[in-house]
Amino acid sequence: MSGSINSSKGGAPVKPITGRHVFGGFVVFFGVIFAMNGVFMYYAVSTHTGLDTTNSYRRGLNYNDRVRAEARQMRLGWKPVLALNARADEVTLRLRTKSNLPVPNLVITGVLNRPTTADFDRKLVLQEASPGRYVANFKPLSPGNWIISLRAVDQTKSVNKIVYRLRKRLWLKPPK
Repeated sequence: MSGSINSSKGGAPVKPITGRHVFGGFVVFFGVIFAMNGVFMYYAVSTHTGLDTTNSYRRGLNYNDRVRAEARQMRLGWKPVLALNARADEVTLRLRTKSNLPVPNLVITGVLNRPTTADFDRKLVLQEASPGRYVANFKPLSPGNWIISLRAVDQTKSVNKIVYRLRKRLWLKPPK
C-alpha cells in the first residue's frame, strides 16, 4: 500500500480542494445569483412602471375633499342598479333617490376597463333614456373581469361638480 489518502478507486491521485477552488465556487455561485436578480429586475421595471395612479401626489392633497364628497354621496342615499346586457354591448344604470324616485338630468361619463391592462379601455357616455335610466352602447366585451367607473354631474347646476361616483367590478362568463 502506498498510504496515500488522496487517491480514487483506480489509484490515480485526486487534487485536493484548495482555497482557490472554494473562492472560485463562491464567486460563480453569487455571480449567477446577481445575474438572475439583474434579469428579474430588468423585466420587472420594463414591463410595469409601478405607477397605478397618475398625479398621485396631487390626488393625495385632495384626499380630504374626496372623503367629504363620499360622505355627501352617502347622505344622498341614491340607489344604483347597474346592468350589463347578455350580449355585453350595452350597460344600463338606474338611479333612484331614498324615496324611490328617479334621478334625472345627469351627465354620466366613465370608463370600462380591464383590471390588469389599459389596452381594452372603453370610454362611456351614458345617455338618459328615461328619467333616472341611463344607457351606453359599445363594442361587445370579451369574457373575464372588467371594472366600470362612472361619474355623474348634475346638468341643472351651473357648476360642473361630480355629484355621484360608482365603481364596480363586473365578471362576464365565457359563452358555453
